[in-house]
Amino acid sequence: MLADKRNAALVTGAGSGFGLLTALLLAEKGWMVYAGLRDSSRSEGLVKEATARGIADQVVPLQLDVTDCGQIAQAVETIRQRQGRLDALVNNAGFAAGGFVEEVPLERWREQFETNVFGLVAMTQAVLPMMRAQRSGRIVLISSVSGRIGFPALAPYVASKHAVEGFGESLRLEVAGFGIGVSLIEAGPYRTEIWRKSIDSLQEPTAESAYRGYYVRLKPIFEHNAETGGDPSHVAASIWRAISDNKPKLRYQPTSSEKKTLRAKQWLPWGFIERMALKAMGVKKS
Repeated sequence: MLADKRNAALVTGAGSGFGLLTALLLAEKGWMVYAGLRDSSRSEGLVKEATARGIADQVVPLQLDVTDCGQIAQAVETIRQRQGRLDALVNNAGFAAGGFVEEVPLERWREQFETNVFGLVAMTQAVLPMMRAQRSGRIVLISSVSGRIGFPALAPYVASKHAVEGFGESLRLEVAGFGIGVSLIEAGPYRTEIWRKSIDSLQEPTAESAYRGYYVRLKPIFEHNAETGGDPSHVAASIWRAISDNKPKLRYQPTSSEKKTLRAKQWLPWGFIERMALKAMGVKKS
């Protein structure tokens, strides 16, 4: 079978949110998009939307759980056979685990890192041989402002995104000589399922918990952020820039909101940031 000559991208976590929007955007740009889905039943919504936009023939759903090495290998081999190359990998699959450090079971921490970190690493390792051989490619890592600044009650997610930031910096240096660009997308809260699910799964402290009061104060803030979060299409647009820019940057912030948050971390004294966070939690620091 002759290889398809169109540019090809693999987008993980393409069943909803950033991943779905990115898959559709890339297809509209003329790319062949391999849409990785942990839950294959989610392909119906993706295919329906792609059909409505007239791009169904450019979107190929793939069964892909990034914590399953067998599925990763099969997905990459499918792309190799059909395309003969891979021009972009968008490492988007992930979820947000919340709760207070003392009370989040260690198994939950492991689940968080298996998907957000080790799944991302495994996916990257699987595509690098093909990209090195063709001496080109883009690898986009969906990070977060949480990868640069910590937030209470989100430590598992924050820690995983800090790991992604460090991984991205190291990887970018290692593969630059092979013509491969690596970029981090530092997104804030957006109106996507990941934030809704994070709030719904936030481990609620018991009435006797020392953290109960903090939870009561913080949950409405998380709820507000989820309801008033940004338009996720801004993140898809940033991903496209990371893929299409002639000289891709290491970091992209989709909107001014993320830029302001990270500037605050860079320029404001940590003591000020800490006081604001503790005030939100109802803590009076002596």
